[in-house]
Amino acid sequence: MTTANIGVVGLAVMGSNLARNLASREGNTVAVYNRTYARTEQLLSEHDDLGFVGAETIDDFVASLSTPRTAIIMVQAGAGTDAVIGQLADRFEPGDIVVDGGNANFLDTIRRERELRERGLNFVGTGISGGEEGALKGPSIMPGGSAEAWETLGPILRSIAAVAPDGEPCVTHVGTDGAGHFVKMVHNGIEYADMQLIAEAYDLLRRVGGRSTPELVEVFRSWNEGDLQSYLIEITAEVLSQTDAATGEPLVDVILDEAGSKGTGVWTVQNALGLGIPVSGIGEAVFARAVSSKPEQRAAVRASARERPSSPQVPETFADDVRAALYASKVVAYAQGFDLIVAGAKEYGWDIDLGAIAKIWRAGCIIRARFLDRIVDAYAGEPGLATLLADPYFADAVAAGQEAWRRVVATAATAGVPAPGFSSALAYYDSLASERLPASLIQGQRDFFGAHTYKRVDREGVFHTLWSDDRREIETEPSTH
Repeated sequence: MTTANIGVVGLAVMGSNLARNLASREGNTVAVYNRTYARTEQLLSEHDDLGFVGAETIDDFVASLSTPRTAIIMVQAGAGTDAVIGQLADRFEPGDIVVDGGNANFLDTIRRERELRERGLNFVGTGISGGEEGALKGPSIMPGGSAEAWETLGPILRSIAAVAPDGEPCVTHVGTDGAGHFVKMVHNGIEYADMQLIAEAYDLLRRVGGRSTPELVEVFRSWNEGDLQSYLIEITAEVLSQTDAATGEPLVDVILDEAGSKGTGVWTVQNALGLGIPVSGIGEAVFARAVSSKPEQRAAVRASARERPSSPQVPETFADDVRAALYASKVVAYAQGFDLIVAGAKEYGWDIDLGAIAKIWRAGCIIRARFLDRIVDAYAGEPGLATLLADPYFADAVAAGQEAWRRVVATAATAGVPAPGFSSALAYYDSLASERLPASLIQGQRDFFGAHTYKRVDREGVFHTLWSDDRREIETEPSTH
């Protein structure tokens, strides 16, 4: 039997495209296996020039792999993934490598990595971003796992990864066990925020700015030539330019305004809450999709709402204001995402290079953008940067757009156009920039009803006021509640 240096299990669109990408690169011979053999046969017949090693059974698949055996699983997350891992683990030998390339929960990846390590096997949870096209032509790849596994897997993944403009492949060893899937989760959370902000910009320019869809196509195309250049801005113009064949209307106007979700945005927010990291931009993006998918509630409120505000008159420069607000809000979304990566690394013991993460997101992935070069520079200049908002470039960029940002948020509120992404990003920025926050009152309230204690600004220690007694202040131990 022909010996393959890499195998792919699961030949749906993502799996088959990834297998084709692997097989097209010099030095790779790819074994392929699917639970339904008909799908394997289809891939072999349609791409017989790629030299695939087809396997009808899992035993044939394992036998076709050279050692250390390396297999990438591209099946549905959850029980299906566990089933395939079990099949491979029962047949693999110490030192062999199982790679999960799906959108798995990083906590599942930590568990799976531990279980396989106890059996002498390497398990590598790997985030892969770029969709169907990226899988075929070059994705951004975020592998976790052991250094031992990376020695074998690294050259293979570099061969198929997207290539940044400076020639660097968009893959790096993110960290141990679940680090790769954690970073991919954060990537997807930022993606949610970025898409929401773009949608809000579109909505404001349409409903308040009075721009037609053809005019908006040109606006987004022009934005894609400047500092907002990104894949998401590019495809926004493409979506807006599409005409519906049945009605002759812009396709965007006949698409039902209920946005779906596959869960990674929710995971991002849930884990951020657990780690105490404010990711309000990502959270608002998740909630906005949830609101859009509540047609009964929307209809009920719309029917009972009193007179809605009319759109205010805005100057021709309104589009420039929206562009500035979009850029500033985007900075906030990325800052929050990188804060979450820092917190996750600390909590789970990962050594994650933030600059390297920004580098591998510059091509192949959904959030690829010119903007990321600035983030690379920021972390190169100061690896321990407290927040991206403190980097001189981003601080200046946000300061320069601050007045426009405020005008846009105020205009949206006045016009009754929801802009939760823009407004929450501004609130987050203003919170960080404030010398004093009303959290002092909240601590006072907590101490009143729950004896949760507080600290003072003028001396060290932890204090409690005897609210139900004589209201004396006493020094005490910190509350554990």
